[in-house]
Amino acid sequence: QVQLGESGGGLVQPGGSLRLSCAASRTIFSINAVGWYRQAPGKQRELVARIISGGRTNYADSVKGRFTISRDNAKNTVYLQMNSLKPEDTAVYYCNVLAAMRDYWGQGTQVTVSS
Repeated sequence: QVQLGESGGGLVQPGGSLRLSCAASRTIFSINAVGWYRQAPGKQRELVARIISGGRTNYADSVKGRFTISRDNAKNTVYLQMNSLKPEDTAVYYCNVLAAMRDYWGQGTQVTVSS
């Protein structure tokens, strides 16, 4: 059994920053990609950022230049650095790991951007 635990969410003012972390309870083998998704009330869940096993990254157009995804394999952790936050970034953010045999999802962490 592998569990993903997200942390780092909270309430910030527009223009502020947050760093989300997603830690796996143990090493996951044969990972194809890791990513961050978000879902706002009444909206579909959308891909925010992902990083593949080779290190290539992809970002949603809405967050390019503001968000950065990174990983620390030794710590079984993936991060999402979020800068210049906007109210439209408000959502529950979920960590996702795509492995050879199955997908893993975290429970989500709330990010609220408001003045």
